[in-house]
Amino acid sequence: MFSLHIDTARTWRGGQNQVLVTVLGLRGLGHRTMLVAHPGGELRQRAKEGLDLIPLAPKTEMDLSAAWRLSRLLKQLKPDIVHAHDPHGVAMAGLALSMSTQLAKPPLVASRRVDFHLRNAALSRWKYRQVDCFVCASEAIRQMLVADGVPAARTVTVHEGIDLERVEATPRASLHEELFLPHQAPIVGNVAALVPHKGQRHLIESAALVVRKVPDARFVIAGEGELRPALERQIKEHRLEKHVLLAGFRPDVLSLHKAFDIFVMSSITEGLGTSLLDAMAAAIVRLLKDSDLRGRMGYAGLARARELFSAERMLKETLKVYKRVALRPHVEDDQESGVRR
Repeated sequence: MFSLHIDTARTWRGGQNQVLVTVLGLRGLGHRTMLVAHPGGELRQRAKEGLDLIPLAPKTEMDLSAAWRLSRLLKQLKPDIVHAHDPHGVAMAGLALSMSTQLAKPPLVASRRVDFHLRNAALSRWKYRQVDCFVCASEAIRQMLVADGVPAARTVTVHEGIDLERVEATPRASLHEELFLPHQAPIVGNVAALVPHKGQRHLIESAALVVRKVPDARFVIAGEGELRPALERQIKEHRLEKHVLLAGFRPDVLSLHKAFDIFVMSSITEGLGTSLLDAMAAAIVRLLKDSDLRGRMGYAGLARARELFSAERMLKETLKVYKRVALRPHVEDDQESGVRR
């Protein structure tokens, strides 16, 4: 199975990590893969060794020049599957397939990793009607697509995967030394872009409650984004400068996770009430004070990851999607109803 993967992002986030795990994993299983990535992006830098790599990204969502270049590549390479991993990649691939003069065009698979509704604009509707199959990171995302009008038969849930061997082999970051933290201070960590839906502002609110009961606790938030100035102000307003550190972008995410005593996911999709803030704070305090409980939960999490979220399982399910979708070549869809021609 020859799959061509497209990711146009310049930055490095969870989605780009999944692209790399997928491309390298499929190749490790003996399948041919190629990657189209942003010429100046972090993904290209991390994937430049040992991969068939094409530096290409659209300047705008409707970049006809980039789409034409991709169309020529598709005609030359003849992949079995085109897998777009981000919205701009979907648009470029859809345009490229529309421009192609091939009689049998490869099916377009699109990853969907965010729980946002599809935009109702004409361009968005056209773009997503070109997708032969959406690979959704969760069942909730798949159900959202169906609610937005995508036929259920063109959706499938494949949970993202973790390279557990790489996790085990990664060394632990020396955060106490790097960040000049008190030697025995427990670390509560968060890794995410500093954008509204990641909810770090709620974690900082909880930190203000936690340090009243666990004064030596330290909160390390790794990531960059538009909210950094606002979060810095919030930290100062709560007088948490010694307790909450914005560590900036870190490429060594796995090493960070190993250095955290507790990892807190603060992401939201709607407003968060004060009762939930209290609950978050109470859960963090309990784990900080109970090392045995932390250990048991950590081992239970590892067992669950091995069972449900391994890279091997993700690759196996992704290949099943490819093989099913490849049975029918891509056909263009330009009807508002979603009826394909």
